[in-house]
Amino acid sequence: MSAAPTRRLVAVIVLVPVVVALALWAFAWPAARIAPRDLPVGVAGPAAAAAQVQQGFEQREGAFDVHRYQDRAAARTAIEDRVVYGALVVTPKGPELLTASAASPVVAQLLREAATAQAPPGTPVRVTDVVAAPAGDPRGSAIGASVLPMALAGVAAGALVSLLGLGGTRSVVALLGAGTLVGVTVTAIADSWLGIVTGGWWAEAGVVGLTVLAIGATVAGCAALVGRAGIGLGSLLMVLIGNPFSGVTSAPQLLPEPAGAIGQWLPPGAGGSLLRSVAFFDGSAASMPLLVLGLWTALGLTAVLVGGRRRAADAPAEAAADAPRPAPVG
Repeated sequence: MSAAPTRRLVAVIVLVPVVVALALWAFAWPAARIAPRDLPVGVAGPAAAAAQVQQGFEQREGAFDVHRYQDRAAARTAIEDRVVYGALVVTPKGPELLTASAASPVVAQLLREAATAQAPPGTPVRVTDVVAAPAGDPRGSAIGASVLPMALAGVAAGALVSLLGLGGTRSVVALLGAGTLVGVTVTAIADSWLGIVTGGWWAEAGVVGLTVLAIGATVAGCAALVGRAGIGLGSLLMVLIGNPFSGVTSAPQLLPEPAGAIGQWLPPGAGGSLLRSVAFFDGSAASMPLLVLGLWTALGLTAVLVGGRRRAADAPAEAAADAPRPAPVG
């Protein structure tokens, strides 16, 4: 057996288990370590009673980031602005838990359990869902499942632009067009048909389109700078890391560190957070994920244009090198 086929055989045998191990780590590790980590929650009510509730949350060291509010109205506003996921309000009639299942049904259930554990035995805890998940997706599973298709759409757009050899400006136009059409298509399905998002139709389409554009531009930009290997590099980053680290199925603060933080700096996580803000919270807390998506898009498209100019400059030299040389005389 010659050396080259042997090396390829060994590469296949070794690389497949490595990829499987990497995928299992990326997907299973965060899922197996779900727990609150500095999860923002609110406490409201009379000072003495609120302090006691706050101490109850702080008994689990590092689990909750407690915000104090003067009254129920202030706590409710903080939930609607996506400052906290929920709030426990001490009232003369007993404790009341304010939640936002639209932000994360998993967190809403976790807060119910924490509030019940703090309440005196036999004392019921009233629960008010301030921003409820839509009837079409009460458990939030559908919106969580939407991140992977968006990531795959972006990867496919970036890979096709690169493999078809589209030049710099044509690549940008193709990526913009693909992102726009995917945004419209996904929103037509998710909003108009399934009802799993309930915000402004065009705003949701813009978020999906921008997310796909950011992912596609990154993949195409990597390919423009380092060749076809860049497609694999960008795909691994967006699908194998960005998707499981996005925290959309639970919450970024429930993932093990630093997975949650990393996920919010990648387009799938930023896109998922931005979609929730636009779909359920009237755009509250949208600035940071919007900035992240904008940065990835700008960097990716810049790399596409730079790579296109470099290929155009190298083309004459490559053509001259490949041109047939005249036969020697004599």
